[in-house]
Amino acid sequence: MKFLIVLALIAAVSADLKPLSKEQADEVRHAWDKVKHNEVEILHEIFKEHPDIQNKFPQFAGKDLEQIKSNSDFSTHATRIVSFITENLSLAGNPDLLPAIKTRVNEMGQNHRNRGVTKEQFNEFRSTLTDYVKHHSSLDGDAEHAWNQAFDNVFFIIFSNLDGHPVV
Repeated sequence: MKFLIVLALIAAVSADLKPLSKEQADEVRHAWDKVKHNEVEILHEIFKEHPDIQNKFPQFAGKDLEQIKSNSDFSTHATRIVSFITENLSLAGNPDLLPAIKTRVNEMGQNHRNRGVTKEQFNEFRSTLTDYVKHHSSLDGDAEHAWNQAFDNVFFIIFSNLDGHPVV
């Protein structure tokens, strides 16, 4: 009986994820490729729009954003964030790689849960990042729909972790 319950839970979680097709993943990667080298600008924009996110980082909390923008710690962290997105997008569009994406995003979600990051802060991050990509790339129509689908999937996994329920 327990086995059937576990299978039902796995099926329910899998139904909530809508992996990108290869074509959708290619559209998202095409838009992302135009901005992924702007790591510092992306993180600067997120912190500028949402100081509460900046304050979650002890090395940046309470510091003047314009001064830390040229700091090597800022650049390193910006690169870490953008690299995480880039690496996951490189795996998108291939159903065989979905377990790898789940593992990586589960780990990230758990790490952020342990730091007290909220769903609201993740949504703020997403909104600002999406606006940045829209203004600096070709994110519209089908590409925008695919982008949103990709982030819906990632945020489903992250939010499940924030709630204490990693996605299998």
